[in-house]
Amino acid sequence: MKKFSVLGIICALALTITACGGGSQPAETGAQPAKKIIVGTNAAFAPFEFMDKGQIVGFDIDLLAEVMKEAGLEHEVKNMGWDPMLAAVQGKEVDMAIAAVTINEKRKETYDFSSPYFESTHMILVPEGSTIANANDLLDKKIGVQNGTTGQAAVEGLIGAENPNIKKFEDNVVAIMELLNGGVEAVVTDNTVVNEYLKNNPNQKVKGIEDTQVFESEFYGMLFPKDSELRAQMDAGLQKVIESGKYTEIYKKWFGVEPNVEALKQ
Repeated sequence: MKKFSVLGIICALALTITACGGGSQPAETGAQPAKKIIVGTNAAFAPFEFMDKGQIVGFDIDLLAEVMKEAGLEHEVKNMGWDPMLAAVQGKEVDMAIAAVTINEKRKETYDFSSPYFESTHMILVPEGSTIANANDLLDKKIGVQNGTTGQAAVEGLIGAENPNIKKFEDNVVAIMELLNGGVEAVVTDNTVVNEYLKNNPNQKVKGIEDTQVFESEFYGMLFPKDSELRAQMDAGLQKVIESGKYTEIYKKWFGVEPNVEALKQ
């Protein structure tokens, strides 16, 4: 009779148990797969977010990727349109949104915001040869705005919310098309959007007008449902991106100039 060592018996028993179980089983650690963060956007607002060869690209998209990396989170961006995006955040159908959303007190009643990540102001886009020289010249003109934006609010504050000369459009692309077709005499939107359009369309015979006396600076923030726990993680990630210099790198890529990082410290 062959003798077995105690160690050999233990090993044999272990193999028998494994075989009876139908093969080795993964250890149960209780760990759950990391949740993918779903981010809504409105990809019709170049250079912040827009479609290019079937992909959503832009300043916001690049910045979001870096913030998510710093926060250690996986994410997916969904192009939803402006109003559906806002509704989806409020209804918690998405975890957050990024779409050059201006931080203001009215929106804070419904949503939570990250720390500011971009400083902007409004600008007027008009045809070459227009008599419009500043915001006050808009008082009797037909003006195109993107519905539900602070551009609309700025124009309403200037000429009255019920003024029939305010023409509201789904997005700035449609508003600018209406300007080119003569349906409106001016479009009011963010200065970066106007400058990007002018850069990319030098032959359209339009020009941009600044009026810092009427249009004050405003700040964009990432948008969250009320009381979202995600906001703190994203804020921490955003600060790391700013402090590391990666924010400046992304800003210069899209706008060609140095950002005023100090303006973001509120």
